[in-house]
Amino acid sequence: MFEEGRSMRHFNKGPVTAFVLAAAALLTQAISAQAPAKTGARTITFARDVAPIVQRSCQNCHRPDSMAPMSFLTYEDVRPWARAIKQKVMAREMPPWYIDRTVGISKFKEDPSLSDQEIETIAAWADGGAVRGNPADMPPPRQFENTDIWHIGKPDLVIKSATHTVPATGSDWWGDYVVNTGLAEDRYLKAVETKPAPGAKKVVHHAVTFLLQDEGESDLIGRGPTQNPAGGDAGGFLNEYAVGKNGDIFPEGTGRLVKAGAKIRFNMHYHPVGEETADQTEVALVFYPKGYKPTYYIQASHTGDFDDLDLPPGVDNIRSDGYTRLARNARITSFQPHMHNRGKAQCMEAIYPDGKIEQLNCVNNYKFGWHIVYNYADDVQPLLPAGTMLHVISWHNNTASNRYNPDPRNWVGFGQRSIDDMSFAWVNYIWLTDEDFKAQVDARKGKDSRPTTQQQR
Repeated sequence: MFEEGRSMRHFNKGPVTAFVLAAAALLTQAISAQAPAKTGARTITFARDVAPIVQRSCQNCHRPDSMAPMSFLTYEDVRPWARAIKQKVMAREMPPWYIDRTVGISKFKEDPSLSDQEIETIAAWADGGAVRGNPADMPPPRQFENTDIWHIGKPDLVIKSATHTVPATGSDWWGDYVVNTGLAEDRYLKAVETKPAPGAKKVVHHAVTFLLQDEGESDLIGRGPTQNPAGGDAGGFLNEYAVGKNGDIFPEGTGRLVKAGAKIRFNMHYHPVGEETADQTEVALVFYPKGYKPTYYIQASHTGDFDDLDLPPGVDNIRSDGYTRLARNARITSFQPHMHNRGKAQCMEAIYPDGKIEQLNCVNNYKFGWHIVYNYADDVQPLLPAGTMLHVISWHNNTASNRYNPDPRNWVGFGQRSIDDMSFAWVNYIWLTDEDFKAQVDARKGKDSRPTTQQQR
């Protein structure tokens, strides 16, 4: 499906340095700016002004039994953290959403990020004493579903991995469990989700699930989160669980084929947390009705892989370039950068067959702790003709200035461990026929959905 791409590596001390210095200057300005305690003559209050922002953009994580270290459900929860919240939102570290809005596409689904006005409101509230305000102004409390339920709806089939017990102390564990699906007939997949057992999220660094149903895929067992290099339409990568990720619900009319007799490969990474914990990770499948065949096939794939990673100790702004050629017309539905603790920034651009280059997106403040999928809004999903080259550019920081760097004294290369590193992007593709591609391009002409002109060169 993909033609094998080329990869290059070099140290860039020109544009990269300018990129980093510009980002640092903007950050310094944001942090040093002091928001007024009032907007006009009106005092900013939690009940009327701040609570709606917190509900929309913070409470998915900041609530009991979720991933954040503290709850933000009530004023009493939030008040002690007012100054820290101001600092985090002004630095755009929270909520976690690290797309550079000045580059490429800026419209996404499920975007929790704050507007400049919302950040100013939170800063003014914190500077003005973080007052409660009139309780009658509070919006109704958000209602949350059980965190252990499936986000994709009721599954048609749930497959469990073998039970794995993580000791209280010891080394990280990587490995594979393979389980039969029990399917007796081919079915098309509408949605998929992978998640650890209740109470086990703290020990699951990630869980990547794959379909084993095509030639060559069983050979990948034990090789980490790698997909079939043959790129078969039916097999390969299925879904990933990691911090900040839920399930995948495919766009209407698109799907994946799960063949009769298929197996599920659970590629697991566990890490001890000080107490013995058992996990039995599950993957849930939602199928289209029997007999239904989706119009389009959707595939998630490594894009711009660069396995020859070379990160010398004490060096910042180490650039690597990976390329993946699209052998078919494609509609891109999502972009997810993937590096490890030394990852700093990543951009993706399209090099069209006629030589034009369009910058699609940049993440300018990459955080390994957040595996964020940036799902494009439907009307801005890139439409790329066959022969387009996707160019993934990554920057790493292997110095002591990177507070997430486990050891800046060591050389680092590609590897599966968190102390190793990687350089690629997960990208979701919908493959289009020539006729469908032309129709979708024609339908988008004349619309202002995508500000592409200024990004092409």
